[in-house]
Amino acid sequence: MEFFDWFLIVMSALAVVVFASLFFVNAGYGKFYTSKWGPSLNNRLGWVLMESPVFVAMLLLWWFSDLKTDPARVVMLLVFEVHYFHRSFIFPLMIRGNSRMPLSIILMGMVFITLNALMQGGWIFYVSEPGRYPAEWLLDPRFIVGLLLFAAGMYVNISSDGIIRSLRRPGDTAHYLPQGGMFRYVTSANYFGELLEWIGFAVLTWSWAGAVFALWTFANLAPRAARIHEHYRAEFGDKADWSRLKRMIPFIY
Repeated sequence: MEFFDWFLIVMSALAVVVFASLFFVNAGYGKFYTSKWGPSLNNRLGWVLMESPVFVAMLLLWWFSDLKTDPARVVMLLVFEVHYFHRSFIFPLMIRGNSRMPLSIILMGMVFITLNALMQGGWIFYVSEPGRYPAEWLLDPRFIVGLLLFAAGMYVNISSDGIIRSLRRPGDTAHYLPQGGMFRYVTSANYFGELLEWIGFAVLTWSWAGAVFALWTFANLAPRAARIHEHYRAEFGDKADWSRLKRMIPFIY
């Protein structure tokens, strides 16, 4: 437990460093792709390679645990894996175009999200006390509220990705400002959805491990959302009400 506590402290400190750093450095994928980040792979393959290790790692942590038959812990596993199954194997198939992802970004992402599997799987299946999550936990208000937040966040994330994909028809190279859904309130609605997912997971597990990953999600996505907001504002000018349209969190940021 003491080692795990230090692990969470170090991960929290790293999140602060990453948050500050990303305001000065654009992670070179997606909208901000650049060859300066070195060799690259097809974007679809890149997402599969980057996201699938956490899906596998979490399954292994569950399989070798003495608590793998506990109903509440199994449901937590399923909630976690639903997100990463979509992100690893469904989302990449839906990507349009032939964009690239730097191998360096892929490798850093693999390390980062595998550490998340160690945080969440480590807590749920190894560090938390055997009686921490009885079957009755599934009826606890914290679990129910957290699950609703997670489901709402996943819906926002997936639907927002769909809006972004629909901005262009095949062969169209023009740029468009995303409209509809949560894009009425923020320019990075997909990021808001993902943040909401992990806040929900932190609530349904009621754990510091979940809270630390929610912090990591904000630290990783908030600076990028700020850059995207600046990019849209410079490109689309008076086509949006920028006093109302926030970066990532409606009405707040």
